[in-house]
Amino acid sequence: MRILTVNPGSSSLKLSMIDPDGTVVTENAGARHEVAPMVADMPAPDAVGVRFVHGGTDFTEPVVVDARVTERLEALADLAPLHQPASLHALSEITGALPGVPAVACFDTAFHATLPDAAATYALPAEWRERFGLRRYGFHGLSYSYAVRRTREMLGTLPTRTVICHLGSGASLAAVADGRSVDTTMGFTPLEGLVMASRAGSVDPGIPLWLIKHGVEASEINEALEGRSGLRGLTGTGDMREIRERAEARDAVALAALDVYHHRLRACAAAMAATLGGLDALVFTGGVGEHDPFVRHRLAEDLAFLGVSVDPARNEEAHGDADVTAGGSAVRVLVVTAREDLEIAAGVRRCLG
Repeated sequence: MRILTVNPGSSSLKLSMIDPDGTVVTENAGARHEVAPMVADMPAPDAVGVRFVHGGTDFTEPVVVDARVTERLEALADLAPLHQPASLHALSEITGALPGVPAVACFDTAFHATLPDAAATYALPAEWRERFGLRRYGFHGLSYSYAVRRTREMLGTLPTRTVICHLGSGASLAAVADGRSVDTTMGFTPLEGLVMASRAGSVDPGIPLWLIKHGVEASEINEALEGRSGLRGLTGTGDMREIRERAEARDAVALAALDVYHHRLRACAAAMAATLGGLDALVFTGGVGEHDPFVRHRLAEDLAFLGVSVDPARNEEAHGDADVTAGGSAVRVLVVTAREDLEIAAGVRRCLG
């Protein structure tokens, strides 16, 4: 079965055509309004898999899209406003361009369906939790699923206790016990947790309430928390490469922002390890996790008390999937290239048999 995978961003779109043996035949990327011409330049697929950030409690496995599924996905749009509408738009465009080709929705929240109640439950009034479905869902699940699979392949066995760091424009961590998610840093929406490129991560919930009381509109607060906070709010840019260059030039603002970023990253990573009762493997993925050796080195130093150590040369030279563990380290440290397209294709095959 030849599968077209569709990975929409808030303003961009990535397409991959994957053969039955897992070979990527062709890849294409562009603006999300360019779907039809992008598809026209690719071989005809047997099925399509579309990434959706949010599946709520309804969708914990890939599902064939029909009118009922589309309606349920639309109802979840305000929980992931940067990505869910983009996925719905891409789905509409793809099905219009490929009539009769089955489309399967694959979900970033699905990997975290195994979260225990203790990790998923907010200490909020029961009537709110029941009426509005307020709970921790977690995200980046397709990336985590692939990282788990690739970690098993690279090590020849699956570690019992693994913390996976998906670090990119959006960023989160997952505590994985024997391949199953038992804790994660994102929650009801992708806003919770780490400092990200433009998202604030966890903030005191009293801050938005205080701002509303003092005349700031809820829509402005939402826009700021999603798009003008995080590294962008601290430095004026969400580009980690630019911030790193500024920090190397001893720019005080960039140095302070990196301290904030790493303070939260260290605290959350240690919390994930505490959930697991220890640490056997630390895995980096996502654009920053894969390409920034300094982020990996600094977190390893921060977690040295757990037995984490990276080899400086291996870490600096890592390209693609790599083992950067230092000799004598009690914890294996890996870099895994994020391949959500391959995970989407695997989900489509499971769904369609």
